[in-house]
Amino acid sequence: QVQLVESGGGLVQPGGSLRLSCAASGSLFSIYAMGWYRQAPGKQRELVAGITSSGSTNYVDSVKGRFTISRDNAKNTVYLQMNSLKPEDTAVYYCNLLFSGGRVYWGQGTQVTVSS
Repeated sequence: QVQLVESGGGLVQPGGSLRLSCAASGSLFSIYAMGWYRQAPGKQRELVAGITSSGSTNYVDSVKGRFTISRDNAKNTVYLQMNSLKPEDTAVYYCNLLFSGGRVYWGQGTQVTVSS
């Protein structure tokens, strides 16, 4: 069994920063990638950023240059540093873990609200 525990969400003013963390525990053999998705009210869930076990990263265009994904393999933790936040970044952010065999796990979600 695999568990993903997210932390770091909250309320921040436009232009501010937040750092999300996602700690994975359990049977973690053969992780292919970890990532962050988000879902705003009335919108589909979208991939924000992903990082493979080899360190390759990808970002949705709207966050490039503002968000940075990283991982600490020793701690089985993935981070999302979010800078220059905008109101349109407001969403529930979900951690995602993808195994090489195709199994997918999700965190419980953490709310990020960008508002003055």
